[in-house]
Amino acid sequence: MKYPDDFINKIIQGDCLDVMKEIPDNSIDLVITSPPYDNLRDYKGYSFDFEGIANELYRIIKQGGVIVWVVGDATINGSETGTSFKQALYFKEIGFNLHDTMIWERATIPQSGHRYEPMFEYMFIISKGKPKTFNPIMVKKLFTETRKVKKSHRNKKGEFGLLKVPKTKMKIDGNIWKISQGGGISTKDKIAHEHPAIFPDKLAERHIKSWSNEGDLILDPMCGSGTTCKMAKLLKRNYIGIEISKDYCEIARKRLGQEILF
Repeated sequence: MKYPDDFINKIIQGDCLDVMKEIPDNSIDLVITSPPYDNLRDYKGYSFDFEGIANELYRIIKQGGVIVWVVGDATINGSETGTSFKQALYFKEIGFNLHDTMIWERATIPQSGHRYEPMFEYMFIISKGKPKTFNPIMVKKLFTETRKVKKSHRNKKGEFGLLKVPKTKMKIDGNIWKISQGGGISTKDKIAHEHPAIFPDKLAERHIKSWSNEGDLILDPMCGSGTTCKMAKLLKRNYIGIEISKDYCEIARKRLGQEILF
């Protein structure tokens, strides 16, 4: 078995379903990926076996591990496909928890006809049991809490009383993240734009910080231009990137400074 010496901190060219079969059980801490859903993306004619991939992910992810599944739906014959929800429900069917349904608010896409312009994708947070890691992104509160609330239990004297809420300036961020599409790509990283659907650096960064710790192993089974792997490296995590397209593998490797080809 090649893993782990030949896989860790590398971009592997191949069908992710085949490559993942070489990864041991319960070895991945976090998966972040955005599959080429429906017909919304020109992905060089490649398709993927969603159910096969989902089952392999269940096998290789650790107990308490998390999958961040970023996906949307096409509109075909006047109706949205609902593929995103079908995939989320299938993850539940095979034993995962649907821990959270988050929204990525991005730039609008021009829309003709009788619909508002679409401006979001789902970020399903899928966990194998209770997430073992959560390092929440904290943001400033707009208002300082000063109200008092009734205690839920008696004090040492057996009396109920009022409890003043602590005056904190920070709170856990919400589950709608507004991040521009392709956002965070530096001037030295323009090669990323050779991929048709750039995953924003900031989006990957936030999820990596939230659901993993330094030294953890992060997988992107459909890594495209390699953003997840790039940010994992910068944040001192280990990574495995799998990509079926040779052209996109080359983009990802250049971004990561890799010269070894698989």
